[in-house]
Amino acid sequence: MAEPFVPQNRYQVSQPEWSKNAVVYQVNTRQFSSNGDFDGVREGLARIKALGADIIYLMPVNPIGEMNRKGELGSPYSVKDYYAINPEFGDASSFEKLVKAVHALGMKLILDWIPNHSAWDNPLTVSHPDWYARDHKGNFRPSPWWDWDDIIEFDYNVPALRRYMVEAMCYWVEHFDIDGFRCDVAGYVPNDFWAQARVALDTIKPVFLLAEWENRDLHEKAFNMSYAWSWNEALHEIAHGQAPVDRLRKYYSWNERSWPKSAYRMTFVSNHDKNAWDGTQHEQFANALEAAIVLSVTGEGVPLIHNGQEAGESKRLAFFERDPIEWQEHPIGDLYRQLIALKKRTTALWNGEYGATMLQVVCNDLSRVFSYVRQDDNGKVLVILNLSADVVSPTFDADLYNGQYIDVLSEQPVELDASQPPILSPWAYRVYEAV
Repeated sequence: MAEPFVPQNRYQVSQPEWSKNAVVYQVNTRQFSSNGDFDGVREGLARIKALGADIIYLMPVNPIGEMNRKGELGSPYSVKDYYAINPEFGDASSFEKLVKAVHALGMKLILDWIPNHSAWDNPLTVSHPDWYARDHKGNFRPSPWWDWDDIIEFDYNVPALRRYMVEAMCYWVEHFDIDGFRCDVAGYVPNDFWAQARVALDTIKPVFLLAEWENRDLHEKAFNMSYAWSWNEALHEIAHGQAPVDRLRKYYSWNERSWPKSAYRMTFVSNHDKNAWDGTQHEQFANALEAAIVLSVTGEGVPLIHNGQEAGESKRLAFFERDPIEWQEHPIGDLYRQLIALKKRTTALWNGEYGATMLQVVCNDLSRVFSYVRQDDNGKVLVILNLSADVVSPTFDADLYNGQYIDVLSEQPVELDASQPPILSPWAYRVYEAV
């Protein structure tokens, strides 16, 4: 008689309790303040905390290569020394003060880590030239498919390189008590390296790892969270009339059925790459911007806020020069604060296995309207998005729709009845909390 089948969970990364309703905030130290340094970031932490963020994702802090440098100051993703701090931003003391200030506010700090490549003038090119990939001529190789000519790629077939990179990552956790890493182009590095790194890092303290990549198996033994690139692409195409609303339904079906429930997926409207190369949040999403923000916070996923979004993100930040953010009060900031407050108090909106699966609220206008409920024993949130440039008046199935609610954004009570279809202006959205 055959032994009974016992399914094994391949996905072994457990999510820390503190991350259950976490929100990520990305900081570009160079542009965050008029100072452009760690002290400028530290002075702005209270504002980030008030927004509702929990995880500070800090762009690279290492010295930047000078050989083949882009622009006056260069790309922070061209690392000259994995053990040092860019003097443009401060020193070890000011970085340590920043990390302690983040922790004092009950937040976490994860550091951008660049394992795939280094600057041309990184001393490793002299001390360990065998650690680098080579082109067909035997020379150091920048990425052959991108304009990354200010960097050269490593060869992860070399065991000594792996040991060095793990030890360098451990250094930042041991010496500065950071809480993890955002790992640049994580899919360009072998997945078994990340498993190796996770084991070493967790012997120091449990760390939080974010993969800048979209691959389910990165969550198997290493990563807590990965980028939901296809979510962003789907919304962008819908906003510009290049894809039907069903593109979004396909994303959520894929996310629900193909990805482990334990895997956090980071939903973002903007980030440093999108802002610098593809445009501001307004350029990217036009009139669909606020609906996209609503979905990023209330749908399944962990929302990311790129610094300056809450101030309207009025410009594309220069990537290789100083270009400080123009801070101001803005309705986008108010929208984020209201939505994040809802997420924090409503367990159904929490992250991964801590939260509830989205349920589609079916209507008679699926080509233009995207609507869903997230509910558990503690509460229910209903979201309706008109993802079109038309005025719509959809009729919803009563089962998930009818009830007594508070309109979250107007804070007014409302009774919803499927026999009375709402009228929604172009790109309008509604967020209701059941009472």
